[in-house]
Amino acid sequence: MKHNISRLIWASGTGVGGFCIVVLSSLYAARRSSGTSELTPPTTVPALISPAPQSLPKTIARTPLTLKTQQGQIEGVAEGDAIAFKGIPYAAAPLGALRWRAPQPAQSWDGVRKATAYGRACTQPSVSVSLGSGRVGSQSEDCLYLNVWAPRNPTSTKQPVMVWIHGGAFVIGASHLPLWNGGPLAQKGAVVVNLNYRLGQLGFFTHPALEQESPGGAVNFGLLDQIAALQWVKENIAAFGGDPNNVTIFGESAGGQSVLALMASPLAQGLFQKGIAQSTYGSPELTRSNAVAMGSRIASAVGLNGANATLAELRTVPAKKFGQLKDTSLSNSPVPISGDPVLPQPILSTFEKGEQARVPLIIGNTSNEASIALDFGIRPAALVQQLGALRGAVRILYPGVNDDTALGLQLVRDAVFTAPARRIATLHASVAPTWRYYFSYVPVGLRSRWVNGVPHGGETSFVMNTVDRDPAIANTLTNADRIVARQVSNYWFEFARSGKPTSANTPPWPNHSPTSDKTLEFGNTFTVRSNFMKARLDTLTALSARIFAPR
Repeated sequence: MKHNISRLIWASGTGVGGFCIVVLSSLYAARRSSGTSELTPPTTVPALISPAPQSLPKTIARTPLTLKTQQGQIEGVAEGDAIAFKGIPYAAAPLGALRWRAPQPAQSWDGVRKATAYGRACTQPSVSVSLGSGRVGSQSEDCLYLNVWAPRNPTSTKQPVMVWIHGGAFVIGASHLPLWNGGPLAQKGAVVVNLNYRLGQLGFFTHPALEQESPGGAVNFGLLDQIAALQWVKENIAAFGGDPNNVTIFGESAGGQSVLALMASPLAQGLFQKGIAQSTYGSPELTRSNAVAMGSRIASAVGLNGANATLAELRTVPAKKFGQLKDTSLSNSPVPISGDPVLPQPILSTFEKGEQARVPLIIGNTSNEASIALDFGIRPAALVQQLGALRGAVRILYPGVNDDTALGLQLVRDAVFTAPARRIATLHASVAPTWRYYFSYVPVGLRSRWVNGVPHGGETSFVMNTVDRDPAIANTLTNADRIVARQVSNYWFEFARSGKPTSANTPPWPNHSPTSDKTLEFGNTFTVRSNFMKARLDTLTALSARIFAPR
């Protein structure tokens, strides 16, 4: 996993040396051409105040504990002001002959199925880094389950639907982790869904034998699972009070990357109406040809005859053997694969051609995304020190940042996350309404620890309004933290409800466009920024073809 992150940061062959050369050739020109400082004066807004809860329309219905889906009846459980339905199968278990095939419909059942316990996590490696403030627990290849939270007392018969896609570099994670609980958003009036999808070699894979069985067929089985879940939502969510024609997909890290992939996929068209992509990154997808070669190496790693292994042999390998593979040469992480019916071309190419789903989009990142590098043992200061004499040139883009660790963290953050997010935002703004954000609010009790800013994933509990469930925050929560969580989650909820992100007692969030570079910074105050980090992001975007070479 450590080297996966390294590959994300210094993609395929460019390395630190190549990165430095191309940076040096562009730094001074970029600085001279910039007529403004890195941050233009902010649009001043009042400090956050504690608002009264927004009044809701008169209740007209009550969500029952027992509902009927197309597969059969399910019984949920009350959780505060929400009803939770857990562990609902949205597709058949991908076992045996169904391994590395498109998900098949879930079987129907008689009677009432208890939907009070989460399904097991998909097979994955164990890692030392905690994800979503919790371990995934029991694992199985039989993992295609989703969870639904519905308002206990809905305000209408058609609630906005929010579908959360978990992150984890496409190799780890599960829907049931506490920060991703949909109850608080359901209490605002949304029907919230989250789901498991196949991960690692069981979710993103091809091999010469699979190419022979299905020439040009699917290889992104994890994305096909996400699409199957969205199809389930379209067919069933009305039973929970949700509007199947008002679905917002949102996710963080690999979940945010999944949002962009679904927007780029012709197979997902019409299954959602809005998207929120949190902490997406610029690493390009693995090519299909390289995925085939990788599949041969994977076959050897699980004890088979490499490229000569048969599908029958591959499909009888115990799932846990795949979950134990950690060598980076055996994984597509942290990206999917381009060149199949799900992703016929790279995500960026689709956005550059304007062929993505033309739906409203929110996209952005946190102020210390490079924390993910520290989690896996990478030292940003060492990366900067390898620049040698070029360190001074790089500092031109980061005035006032003299510490090598701080410089390395900011450079990685902007090259891998901030610049690619702005690039996607600008491309998409040409075809649909787009909003850009930067999350820098550090919880009061963590300001002595989060000295470099908000780490990768640190905004999630604010977006979901689950700060009280977050072990990193809960013991030190202040009223200010809870206010920020309410207001940030209000923006997300209102976007899902109406297509426009708004929140009471906070500034209007202007659209980002190719001619009006606007970013809403979620900090100690919520501030609209113009031309946010423009000089450095322009430079890094111009260099992106070299930094993020196809692999």
